[in-house]
Amino acid sequence: MSHRRIPKRKAILAGAGAVGIAAAAILLPHANASQSESDSEARSAPRTMSAASAADLVSKLGEKLGEAYGGAYYDAEKQQVVVNVVGNDNNVIVEVKKAGALARSVENSAGELKSAASTLAEKATIPGTAWAVDPKTNQILVTADRTVSGERWDRIESAVKSLGTGMARIQKSAGEFKPFVEGGDAIFGGGARCSLGFNVTTQDGSPGFLTAGHCGVAAEQWSEEPNGEPIGTVQAATFPGDGDFALVTYDDPATQAASTVDVGNGQTVSITQAADAAVGQEVFRMGSTTGLKDGSVTGLDATVNYPEGTVTGLIQTDVCAEPGDSGGSLFTQDGSAIGLTSGGSGDCTAGGETFFQPVTTALAAVGAQIGDGGAAGDGGAEGNGGAADGGAEDNGGAEDNGGAEDNGGAADGGATEDPGAQDNGGAAADGGAADDGATADPGAQDNGGAAGDGGAADDGGAHDGLGQSG
Repeated sequence: MSHRRIPKRKAILAGAGAVGIAAAAILLPHANASQSESDSEARSAPRTMSAASAADLVSKLGEKLGEAYGGAYYDAEKQQVVVNVVGNDNNVIVEVKKAGALARSVENSAGELKSAASTLAEKATIPGTAWAVDPKTNQILVTADRTVSGERWDRIESAVKSLGTGMARIQKSAGEFKPFVEGGDAIFGGGARCSLGFNVTTQDGSPGFLTAGHCGVAAEQWSEEPNGEPIGTVQAATFPGDGDFALVTYDDPATQAASTVDVGNGQTVSITQAADAAVGQEVFRMGSTTGLKDGSVTGLDATVNYPEGTVTGLIQTDVCAEPGDSGGSLFTQDGSAIGLTSGGSGDCTAGGETFFQPVTTALAAVGAQIGDGGAAGDGGAEGNGGAADGGAEDNGGAEDNGGAEDNGGAADGGATEDPGAQDNGGAAADGGAADDGATADPGAQDNGGAAGDGGAADDGGAHDGLGQSG
């Protein structure tokens, strides 16, 4: 399916009612605080660093510290890494300080917490439960949703107690754990509605995109409109099991699928790499139902027991999401792809727990890489001619977020212009979709709530933009 061009328009910052672009305004790289201390003081004091650097540091320190390592997290306010240390080995503490992190004494090692999680998997794999390591409390946080009661509650409570004092704690969720997929708008397949995550280049150089695995197993082909002509075919999908991710390749190999996330109101953020998450890290989520939302990572290596089965290895956050957001992108302000929306409990009114498939794991499994294989880098030449000036000029402030300028015109050639496209692609035809999706989506608001846009259908092949954000 060939993709039509869409005209450029001026990017407009969302108004006070658009929560999403209040978040988008934050998508500016934070400057690292400068050190004024002497060299010796600076070497012993925790360094300020970005969340991306923190995740890399945590990964390396975990291997170095061995059994003394009790996990780590990122203090976003101070821009520092806090490393949990078991025991009083001074060499370990020195190693942590040399790395520029802050050492904190704790009781439970990462190995002990991992073993405890395995015990929970044996004793408490009950639909409606989830657990993840919370390094801030140095415990496993076990959550039971509203469906867990009676004998099942007793079972999970008993399993937590069996781990011993201080190893895990249990909390109740008012919602119900479920994958966030629903019939509606955005991308469609087999009566289901999901969101696109990130555009990728496959091993053979073909353009494709990542989305949730439970979307990939729900339908083999996906379109931009309800019952529309397919634009992509599922090549691989995992759900349930060791993740929740799917690779979909565009049926038209000439598709120019820009490596950006559409954050609504004509603005995009360039996605330049995939990165691992760090607890405490600030993240942003884009989905077809609720648009752009922000929050922080609260746990890693999470296990979720959905009604459909158990999924392991997920990221846990406090970012809200709703049905239809499944597969949508979780990313950072510096343009790092972090996760794909899997599921959780609650909604964007009451809040709740939300889980994401790590992008790095998904890419490794399907043999793909973030990016468009050059399509976006050439300005998205698809329809903008002078695309080089497009991104900065038409993204208004978007170039300041470190994303749009990298897109050149690619952002405007398709990615910028169809923020509503994915959301209102089917919203007009969806009936109820305008209620639960378009109004909440910053992009959809700009498109007249999608229903009146007619544009989603008119964007037609604007999948070069739709593929960015879901």
